[in-house]
Amino acid sequence: MSAAPAPKSSVGVRRMVADAWYQSLKPVLQPGHEIELLCNGAEFFPALEKAIAAARESVYLETYIFEDDASGLRVAIALRDASARGVLVHLMVDGFGTRALSGAVAQVLAGSAVQTRVYRPDRSRWSLDRQRLRRLHRKLCVVDGAVAFVGGINVLDDFYDPNHGALEAPRFDFAVRVQGPLVAKVHLAVTRLWWEVGLVQRLSREPLKLPSETRSEVGALGRYRAMFVVRDNLRFRRTIERLYLRALGRARKDILIANAYFFPGQRFRAALLAARQRGVRVRLLLQGKVEYPLQHYASQAMYDELLRAGIEIVEYRPSFLHAKVAVIDDWCTVGSSNIDPFSLLLAREANVMVVAAPFAARLREQLEQAIAQGGQPIALKHHEARPWPVRWMHGFAYGLLRVGMALTGLGGRY
Repeated sequence: MSAAPAPKSSVGVRRMVADAWYQSLKPVLQPGHEIELLCNGAEFFPALEKAIAAARESVYLETYIFEDDASGLRVAIALRDASARGVLVHLMVDGFGTRALSGAVAQVLAGSAVQTRVYRPDRSRWSLDRQRLRRLHRKLCVVDGAVAFVGGINVLDDFYDPNHGALEAPRFDFAVRVQGPLVAKVHLAVTRLWWEVGLVQRLSREPLKLPSETRSEVGALGRYRAMFVVRDNLRFRRTIERLYLRALGRARKDILIANAYFFPGQRFRAALLAARQRGVRVRLLLQGKVEYPLQHYASQAMYDELLRAGIEIVEYRPSFLHAKVAVIDDWCTVGSSNIDPFSLLLAREANVMVVAAPFAARLREQLEQAIAQGGQPIALKHHEARPWPVRWMHGFAYGLLRVGMALTGLGGRY
């Protein structure tokens, strides 16, 4: 008789489950996608509302901010109406970005069948617990497991900012509408997080549907090659950063990055400098309007090194720059991840990365237009001539942000 197989240890079983979950969301470049670039809420919200209005089975929406304004109210009404048709509607907001749904938005959703969950409710803004920095920063929506929206746009009006009030010009940001195979991974990501939060917070006494049961029958529908990439605090801690670095290392002609909060680590800066040394044109479109002073001035403290290397820096000044996009030759990314320690080391983020010349040309055109209409080039001679009080402010902000990184325990890896 053959010996009975040895029982698997609990550690071994957990490793098998973890590996299976990792493989299911591991980024893979796949063909067959139709991808529409959406600039600002003016293009994003009508497309989102149309998709929700056509939903027949399910809607999953994740956002960092869900604001009680005109845009937020329209989305809330679309979610309510979908739930009234019998669609299973799931809304997840971050506990720091949206401490509580309020006003007309709260009233609309309160009387509906929309299921709402809060990721890491923030009970005290004065807590020093570094776990508070691990936020849900990604912006995702999946409708019927067939169409997905991925980007950096919150449920927030283009002409309003929660900290600064009315804006004279619209916030500059991007998202994409995706059909094709990667929608299945976005669907799995949102259902998995819904399951995890429900399990941790014990929000339901009913048996929770395992995310492994999620099904998305999505075939090839278009011409673009693309992948879906997440950053979490388990198996995908450095995935977005590594793929950025790989693209920078392969660049041969042109790098154009538009990023709201730019505070790259040593490896990222080295990759930019190395690309410039190879003769690649490197341009950075960065925040020119002060939104958060610490991040803004700390970012400007890095200008000297970059400008001396021949990297072009343009500040966007008509309104707040909230984009998190890049075009590197024919490689592109659109998503929620900034190039700073918050996004690359702490928060849950999600990007779509596309390798397609037509899509790259479209995104590059949008960024070139923003540079031409609202960009202010930063000249090295002018930056070096800035007054000493400004230099001191830059150095102080840079040092303070580095100290903050050290307190998280992650500064040594950045």
